Amino acid sequence: MKKVLVTGSAGFIGFHLSKALLSLGFEVVGVDNLNNYYDPQLKINRLENINKFVDDSGLGECYSFVKLDISDNVALSGLFKDHNFNIVINLAAQAGVRYSLENPKAYVDSNLVGFTNILERCRHAEIDHLLFASSSSVYGMNSKQPFSTKDNTDYPISLYAATKKSNELLAHSYSHLFNIPCTGLRFFTVYGPYGRPDMAYYSFTKAISEGTPINVFNSGIMKRDFTYIDDIVEGILRLIDLKPMSQGNETTNAKAPFRVLNIGNNNPVTLRRFIEAIEKSVGRKAIENLLPMQAGDVPITYADIEPLTALCGFHPNTSIEDGIGKFVDWYRNS
Repeated sequence: MKKVLVTGSAGFIGFHLSKALLSLGFEVVGVDNLNNYYDPQLKINRLENINKFVDDSGLGECYSFVKLDISDNVALSGLFKDHNFNIVINLAAQAGVRYSLENPKAYVDSNLVGFTNILERCRHAEIDHLLFASSSSVYGMNSKQPFSTKDNTDYPISLYAATKKSNELLAHSYSHLFNIPCTGLRFFTVYGPYGRPDMAYYSFTKAISEGTPINVFNSGIMKRDFTYIDDIVEGILRLIDLKPMSQGNETTNAKAPFRVLNIGNNNPVTLRRFIEAIEKSVGRKAIENLLPMQAGDVPITYADIEPLTALCGFHPNTSIEDGIGKFVDWYRNS
């Protein structure tokens, strides 16, 4: 039985991934700092849901949770001393593009200091594979579509994006120097049940259900590669045992067991279609407040997932209408 550390396990992706790993027979240790970036009660609800799943499935010995901030190197070191992890999946991060304008230190502490701590622990623990969350935001204002991992990502337009690009650079350095197998995952607009309240699909569903206005930027013509949570989890699971081999690439001779992959839906839809899907599921029309494009936003995100598909057969298959429908069903019953 492989032991997996999932950081950010009370977060949206970490919650769903932890349950999937347990279902497949992995032993899971989850950590999270349960911060108040959004209502901590949702994080507590996710943990309670995992605990119920564990109890109902008789998996009590396979799961444990530790409240811990990865920026606390002493606490993190103690965790690694207590457990022999085979796999580390780092999903802990300060999220949000706009919030980085208000509280940059939170991003430095979690996304830079915290991730460096993770790399140091993995270095000394000699783990089999480190998978870590990056973001489509690293592509900045790139005009070429779809976004390819071969594209230049040297010009992030938000602090959040800059920290995610930094994670990739740090991971490559550690991978090269200490032979740590690392896979970075550039997520594209993940959504679904138990999702983050600061994301548009959540706030739009709440507002439309209550008959209050929603802010629609850029006339709703922006496109996003909305990716349903089950598809994201499936992609991560397929990669766990496919650790990268040490190699260089077309631009460097520095060899490292390192790779970065896009993980998205490969089918961008307009914000307008997205709103219509919510309206249909909720059964009410939205009241719209039309606004110009926000600073830090990009007109389109569109993932080239061919390398991921070639590597592990990843094929996302959830339409925006089906995915939003599942989210709205959960929202109504939560």
